[in-house]
Amino acid sequence: MTKTGFFSIALVLLSCCDVLAQKSKVPKEKAMGAYLMVYFKDDTHGLYIALSKDGYSFTDVNQGKPVIAGDTIAEQKGIRDPYIYRGADNMFYMALTDLHIYGQKEGYRNTQWERDGKQYGWGNNRGLVLMKSADLLHWSHQVLRVDKAFPELADIGCAWAPEMIYDEVEKKPMLYFTMRFGSGKEKVYYTYMNQSFDRMETLPKPLFEYPNGVAYIDADITKVGNKYHMFYASHDGTSGVKQAVSDSVHTGYVYDPKWYDPEPVGCEAPTVYKLIGQNKWILIYDIYRINPHNFGFSETTDFVNFKNLGRFNDGVMKSTNFSVPKHPAVIQITKKEAQKLASHWKMDMKF
Repeated sequence: MTKTGFFSIALVLLSCCDVLAQKSKVPKEKAMGAYLMVYFKDDTHGLYIALSKDGYSFTDVNQGKPVIAGDTIAEQKGIRDPYIYRGADNMFYMALTDLHIYGQKEGYRNTQWERDGKQYGWGNNRGLVLMKSADLLHWSHQVLRVDKAFPELADIGCAWAPEMIYDEVEKKPMLYFTMRFGSGKEKVYYTYMNQSFDRMETLPKPLFEYPNGVAYIDADITKVGNKYHMFYASHDGTSGVKQAVSDSVHTGYVYDPKWYDPEPVGCEAPTVYKLIGQNKWILIYDIYRINPHNFGFSETTDFVNFKNLGRFNDGVMKSTNFSVPKHPAVIQITKKEAQKLASHWKMDMKF
């Protein structure tokens, strides 16, 4: 088996599957029967996948080893911040940060960062990895160099934590990600992608303006009813999770000073998923200020009151065969899709 596992980058196969996917409809929630989590780890900068039957207990498909090595898909030979999304065309999309924070140590470059840290700040990457699949098995991939997409973006200092949501008004997929110019303050910008998912159609615009110009990162948008709930990591004195709500997917978010994670230490990378067939959502946050790293979880029915579920393996939430995960994203999938993944990995797991 190659270092990318069974995830072959098969463009021909994908193009055939793409046609089939465009003829299929997105399954309704009642057809869903499992959950898929993507995450990464600092020590490998690779992509990981875990499955769950109930949304509480997750099992890594490859026994806690990467399913795709970052050096096979990223310019910087490492990926971070994976996000997965099922599009309106029933295709699966992933967007990831193209960044290896230990690139110098691993021999991928001669300097700490690609560019001068004083001028461009921590990390200072410029690329996003974009991936697309019809079956969760065969993926296309490419690097989108944000700094080359528009002349106005030539001096960006970073491009982090990309996510996607379908804009029901524009009838287009909206990509949003953390960006700064030079070594300035980070904020989240949004753009629309073309149908091939390889090019920005519009110049990225700020999604939300934090009061007093405070930096914020890692936005995650969930539509519930006619409201859009955006959770993000605020750097307002400390680092933690806040929420802003709007009637529009990309405008009108109202600042809320409340902290929504219960952790006493720094958190980032919030993400939300709905429990199948229930009026419950789970908010995950990456507790990056603890060693070893872990996720924290809170459950809500109204996005106002949240019940602390604790961390992985200290309560109801379980990671059965992996540890020290970073920056998660979770989607619902069908039992058939989950079983196909489990069978490929020869997991002793039936859906």
